[in-house]
Amino acid sequence: MLEITPIPAFEDNYIWWLRQPGRAASVVVDPGDEEPVIDALERVGARLDAILVTHKHGDHVGGIDGLRAHWPAVKVYGPAHEPVRGLDVALKEGDRLDLDSIGAGFRVLEVPGHTEGHLAYLGEGALFCGDTLFAVGCGRVFSGTFEQLSDSLRRIAALPPETLIYCAHEYTLDNIGFALWVEPDNEALKARRHLEAEKQRRGEPTVPSTLALELATNPFLRTGEPEVVAAAERWAGHGLHGHREVFRALRTWKDRDYD
Repeated sequence: MLEITPIPAFEDNYIWWLRQPGRAASVVVDPGDEEPVIDALERVGARLDAILVTHKHGDHVGGIDGLRAHWPAVKVYGPAHEPVRGLDVALKEGDRLDLDSIGAGFRVLEVPGHTEGHLAYLGEGALFCGDTLFAVGCGRVFSGTFEQLSDSLRRIAALPPETLIYCAHEYTLDNIGFALWVEPDNEALKARRHLEAEKQRRGEPTVPSTLALELATNPFLRTGEPEVVAAAERWAGHGLHGHREVFRALRTWKDRDYD
């Protein structure tokens, strides 16, 4: 069974480490820094075979050169529509990625919005979604558009609810604070605040989550819920029509008044 382990980096990044128990082969997702990866793999005598990149930002790709210097045979996979230095294989929507060394396979999804060519990797019951979807939140809009990110989140929302969501940052408790601005009476959200706070007190990561939990608590996936629409309209000061308009209001509200 595929083992997925977070390697903490910087203040709040997670580099995801994929391997099969008993095998030396390893794959990492979004290595912004090489040193934590080298330390983690060498501690157990593992080697790095492949790197998966979701998008171009430095805290996701900054470790690639150092990892390639340490493991020259490593192969780097990433977005065809973004400038990521050192890609060996440029991926696009619908591509199939079979990683035989760890016995795992993934389907490539294009989920733009945070950046113009952001990818996610879906397989083995997991979604590695970079900065598109966070636990109880989503990424800011940088080089993509609000409409793209809204559509990408709607696409993720349609995946099987048991899908495990592996995002790239530990933002959960902060995101819950904003979500409670939007839905102060959401009982699932209030219960989640308690559970996630307990995890952090124990020094445990709050991710992965499940898509089902995100659908119950993440306002950016709940843009059709009457309570979320009403809150977004109150902030905007006018009526909003459709998921895209509600999403834009929520994301702008969080950018301006919360973050």
